[in-house]
Amino acid sequence: MSYIIDRRLNSKKKSMVNRQRFLRRYREHIRKAVSDAVDKRSITDMERGEKISIPQKDISEPVFHHGKGGRNTRVLPGNDQFIAGDHIPRPSGGGGKGGAGEGASDSGEGMDEFVFQITQEEFLNFVFENLELPNLIKRQLAGLEEFEFRRAGFSNEGSPGQINVVRSLRSANSRRIALTGKKRKELKRLEQELENCDDKTSSVALELKEQIEVLRKKINRVPWIDDYDLKYNLHVKKPLPHSKAVMFCLMDVSGSMDQTTKDVAKRFFLLLFLFLKRNYKHIEVVFIRHHTSAKEVDEEEFFYSRETGGTIVSSALKLMHEIVAARYPASEWNIYAAQASDGDNWNDDSEVCQQVLTQQLLPITQYFAYIEITNRDRQALWHAYSKIAEAFPHNFAMKHLVGASDIYPVFRELFQKKAA
Repeated sequence: MSYIIDRRLNSKKKSMVNRQRFLRRYREHIRKAVSDAVDKRSITDMERGEKISIPQKDISEPVFHHGKGGRNTRVLPGNDQFIAGDHIPRPSGGGGKGGAGEGASDSGEGMDEFVFQITQEEFLNFVFENLELPNLIKRQLAGLEEFEFRRAGFSNEGSPGQINVVRSLRSANSRRIALTGKKRKELKRLEQELENCDDKTSSVALELKEQIEVLRKKINRVPWIDDYDLKYNLHVKKPLPHSKAVMFCLMDVSGSMDQTTKDVAKRFFLLLFLFLKRNYKHIEVVFIRHHTSAKEVDEEEFFYSRETGGTIVSSALKLMHEIVAARYPASEWNIYAAQASDGDNWNDDSEVCQQVLTQQLLPITQYFAYIEITNRDRQALWHAYSKIAEAFPHNFAMKHLVGASDIYPVFRELFQKKAA
């Protein structure tokens, strides 16, 4: 049997290869523990690691060993001390196992759980595993500042560090064959004639030897490699197409949204914001708060402002359309939106929301997600949006939230990676 040991240096984390193998093996246990942790901790406390417990029975390893071969004769002693119905006293000191945590319990499990710590990076990897922005399209933008060098064949000029040895030797060999082809054929013919001569000392043979020697000198004078033979790897500078995207976060802060509902909405958007900033380098986030009127705000005001008022949801949708028209043309940007509300809206404004979405926003939006946070019956906005979901099944999704424990499961449903 062969044993392969990886002795490559891994900076200060020399067990990283084994750790990654361990994480892959117990991925299901860790994913479940991470999901439970997200429900328990505050979303603002997401960027730290977590302790993961795995039952001892789930990390047991199968073992191959040699058994006792041959024929065995065993004599089993009889029982001369106990009869049926006798009571055996409990051994003192915690039982015969001798180790803390290994004695039997009421459920029959007697081993401690295996506990280990995952880092912040590993925790967030499991939180956002298999999530993505749907329908993301790469768009080439003018004035792009990032480039990469790509191979574009070979050149006769370049720096010594870019010499392609194989191509250069191939070119040199081709040149020598082309320049000496006729001479080699002639040399082969003369050598054959010399071989057929019976008398190697005759004048004809001597003349053939002289011609052969002249041809060999001419062939040898052809240089083995020439400057013309050198070939260099050619690299050209090409711009990188990026998936430029903008995410609009629309949150209802009207008086119908009590503090608990607002906290749930804020936690959803905090999770969304963390997901975007972690997974997408080239993305912008636009925050819009609305009551009777909508306003674009910064991150601080979006999450911590206490402004409130009535409810006109269409004001946020109209403001989003104005911002898109002014700063984010659909031909260059992937446009996304997430809206959170309790579903309460002013009179007939839900019909206006339906018109703005179907006629102005959804035709240019990659994905629009609506979450309604309420423990009551579905509100007017939900019924209006249900008709939109039927008309735009590919880029419009809506989910219902009741409490904070629903945030993570709903978030994963909305942004689950689609099968190719």
